[in-house]
Amino acid sequence: MRALSSGSMHYPSLVLNADFRPLSYFPLSLWSWQDTIRAVCLDRVSVLNEYEAEVRSPSCRMKLPSVIALKEYVPTARRPAFTRFNVFLRDNFSCQYCHEQLPTHDLTFDHVIPRSRGGKTTWENVVAACSSCNLLKASHMPHEIKMFPRRRPVQPNTRLLQENGRAFPPNYLHESWRDYLYWDVELES
Repeated sequence: MRALSSGSMHYPSLVLNADFRPLSYFPLSLWSWQDTIRAVCLDRVSVLNEYEAEVRSPSCRMKLPSVIALKEYVPTARRPAFTRFNVFLRDNFSCQYCHEQLPTHDLTFDHVIPRSRGGKTTWENVVAACSSCNLLKASHMPHEIKMFPRRRPVQPNTRLLQENGRAFPPNYLHESWRDYLYWDVELES
């Protein structure tokens, strides 16, 4: 299939699970238009919304899907992977010492109990930190320098990371996605 418009590379599809919730909020679950068309042709997804742009082959013409739902439910992992990104997401992309919210490239992570003092690299001992606070704390124990994390670090569940991810919408949100991204938000009375 070939896209009719030259900008078809900019037509991602929002991917929803079979329960109509996004597979992930941050990063938002998006597929390229090519992967989406492949899934439609293999009957693995239902198309819920479409762009005005089309793709065509010699025998058919199809509008590019903007929102799709998987036909089979994909269970989410209960225990998220211990990654730098997930630590930042758990801590809302903010330094746990000075509380400043920063982009990921300005964050690092800090061992609350320094490794030089027997601290482990685990969910319960690692927090997001800005470079300044990380350098200031260095290999000191929190009580020695009076630098305590805003929140006690814990292993998050997938739901917490999803909730935190909703606070950081992507730079681009197509209007057809908005209803599907906020279905489970409590309505005001």
